Amino acid sequence: MKFLKRAGLPIFLVAVLGLSLGAVNPAWARGGGWGCMNANVTPEQSAQLFDLKQQFMNDTAGLRKQMMVKRTELAALWQSATPDQNQIQAKQQEVNALRDQLQAKRIAFRSQAQTICPQAGMGMGRGAGRGMGMAMGPRGGW
Repeated sequence: MKFLKRAGLPIFLVAVLGLSLGAVNPAWARGGGWGCMNANVTPEQSAQLFDLKQQFMNDTAGLRKQMMVKRTELAALWQSATPDQNQIQAKQQEVNALRDQLQAKRIAFRSQAQTICPQAGMGMGRGAGRGMGMAMGPRGGW
């Protein structure tokens, strides 16, 4: 109980609420779901979507890793005692180029997913359509 007094009851309540939401809504706890999963899909469609997402994750792993490294480098440039605007601009352009490549792959992925599951708008929820990938984007993602 000393911990609760020191850390504060609000932090404890937020943690309990977060855990309880995961228990109430398993799809949310897994990171969201595909809009298609709520539609009446066949087991074959479900398997195809799983394989497609796995292929996308494998195909973009290198890009997501490069992006994480570039963003870390960019953050280090900003944190230097005297930030060099030219270096920052160049590094930001590198990040943008990687982001554009990833976006092109994401568009192709979503297009393929929609051909597998046309009965839903593929409203991809958290996880498949939200961001750059695991731990990518300004505040993390996937």
